[in-house]
Amino acid sequence: MKYVLETEGQVCPFPLVEAKQAIQQIDPGDELVIHFDCTQATDALPRWAAENGYPVTAFDRDGAAGWSITVQRPA
Repeated sequence: MKYVLETEGQVCPFPLVEAKQAIQQIDPGDELVIHFDCTQATDALPRWAAENGYPVTAFDRDGAAGWSITVQRPA
């Protein structure tokens, strides 16, 4: 199952803070899609996922100034 976290308009580090909380609320094997527009999060979110063993299954640009990253909670 996929869950969506909307963090557009939030300054860093809030997208990362919210992602850390949200990933704990989903079941193992499920995915968290994080929409954000904070440029620092383009580095911080993938680094956090890698450091914690969360596979990144997608990382896409959304429009002119936004991105989305999909992180899976390992089973």
